[in-house]
Amino acid sequence: MTIPVFSSDDARFDRQHIWHPYTSMQDPLPCYPVVAAQGFQLQLADGRELVDGMSSWWAAIHGYNHPRLNRALTEQVTQMSHVMFGGITHPAAVALCRQLVAMTPEALECVFLADSGSVAVEVSMKMALQYWLGRGETRQQFLTLKRGYHGDTFAAMSVCDPENSMHSLWRGYLPEHHFAAAPALRL
Repeated sequence: MTIPVFSSDDARFDRQHIWHPYTSMQDPLPCYPVVAAQGFQLQLADGRELVDGMSSWWAAIHGYNHPRLNRALTEQVTQMSHVMFGGITHPAAVALCRQLVAMTPEALECVFLADSGSVAVEVSMKMALQYWLGRGETRQQFLTLKRGYHGDTFAAMSVCDPENSMHSLWRGYLPEHHFAAAPALRL
């Protein structure tokens, strides 16, 4: 495997033109150029290796370059890389959903696929509201826990901790919900 080069010109372009999450465009936090990833380790352009303790924001739970996942990805991309799911289906989605239904309790027999954690939270919130509408009731607020993080889309941010996060910047724009104290951590 050839490791790509990350030049000083790349670093300068990145700093001037790429807006990374959780940082400012005016005074951005430093970014560490990753040129390779294997298992739980990230290799930086200067050769240092880091342990990815966040699992790429919880999306790489099996590590990087996992042979079985790479094989499945390669096989799928040769058939079709992506197709929208509204009004369209495909064998890979049906096979995945069959596996998910088979491993859940009997009452959980329907699957809604989402492409990220924030979207999954948004969809869950809409489903909860739709449930109550179907029962003839209107609900407009949620109960959630303080110190929680649920994503960066607007509805997901509205149920994140309103005091202990960057989401406090959006007070007045987001709907207000009810927050219960988080359970105490006992060690």
